[in-house]
Amino acid sequence: MEAALRNVLAERIRTGEYAPGDRMPSVMALMDEFGLAVATTQKAVAKLRDDGLIYTEPGLGSFVAKQDGEALDQQ
Repeated sequence: MEAALRNVLAERIRTGEYAPGDRMPSVMALMDEFGLAVATTQKAVAKLRDDGLIYTEPGLGSFVAKQDGEALDQQ
């Protein structure tokens, strides 16, 4: 289930549903949307962070990271 959630969220990032700089839904919101346990949801979010798709600002939440292709387009 963790991999499935990670894939859904990664696809939303790739398609622009979650654009660079957008705040990601909270773990609680994702738990509600997908009906998953907190540990599963946190692992999926951590994997997105490890993959560089999102970053976390302490006290503010997680945000979509600028992707390499987009960074190159803006140079």
